[in-house]
Amino acid sequence: MSTNSEQSGPNASTIQALADELEVLCDRIVTLESSLEQKQDRLDHLEVELDQERAENERLEARVEELEQARTPVEARLDAHEKKLNANKTRVGELQARELEKGAHLLDANVDESEINVADGRLERVSKDDGRQYFRLPESEDPLERGGGVALAHGDLLPIQQLAKMDDDMLHATTSALPSRLAAKLWKARSDPGVGDNPWKKGSAGVREYITAGDMKHWIRRQEKGVSDGYAKKLVSRTIDALLDLSKSRLAIKRKRQRKNGLEYTERRVLLMDDVEVPGEGTGVPEHEDPVTSDVDG
Repeated sequence: MSTNSEQSGPNASTIQALADELEVLCDRIVTLESSLEQKQDRLDHLEVELDQERAENERLEARVEELEQARTPVEARLDAHEKKLNANKTRVGELQARELEKGAHLLDANVDESEINVADGRLERVSKDDGRQYFRLPESEDPLERGGGVALAHGDLLPIQQLAKMDDDMLHATTSALPSRLAAKLWKARSDPGVGDNPWKKGSAGVREYITAGDMKHWIRRQEKGVSDGYAKKLVSRTIDALLDLSKSRLAIKRKRQRKNGLEYTERRVLLMDDVEVPGEGTGVPEHEDPVTSDVDG
């Protein structure tokens, strides 16, 4: 009987296996419960953050609504200010136009040229003795004599004088031709003592000033670094042509026979004669004297 009972009941190894499996399952349950607690903690934290974000969104939405309600009055005030400014600008333009028509000279910095409505749109910019620029109607004299006398209107200048007033950047933007730029710089060297490198010489016997082709070549090589002697000679001829054209033939060319080292050669000279009138400079002949008519001799 005992033998059959032992065979039908679980043996020790089976019981141990079941006990081990139960222990593993218990450990697994503990691990899962711990993970679930962590996830629950994370979920609670996220819900708190979500509540905070919702509260912040509600605050921002309330602020946006508040700003939108306040925008209408602000926009209305801005529109009113803009209309007032435009009206004032129109009134100022009308007053300036009336003053200009009465002969006033107004500082160009204070004038919006596009807003000035004068007869035939005749408005010109002029320079005065004080070095500043003004707007006026052509030929009108300032009754208050502000800024001194008119030095010269820009439109009255010779093309070469207009170019000579420009800085290098403006000059390059205005003309791409190197001979024209050299001609402008050469004129500026003649008329502006501040330039320094002036190859022009004082003349005599009816010649106010002159420059020789040889001096011009050396001057060009000083101005344009890296230019060869041969190319500088070509530039001399082209620059002389530009001088004649841009000065509207105020300058003249004379060939003079020269002697050097026992050799005779012909030298070209660019001449500004005494009796030639240059805008802003007049002539080189005093009013009580007649222009010299003898042969030119630089």
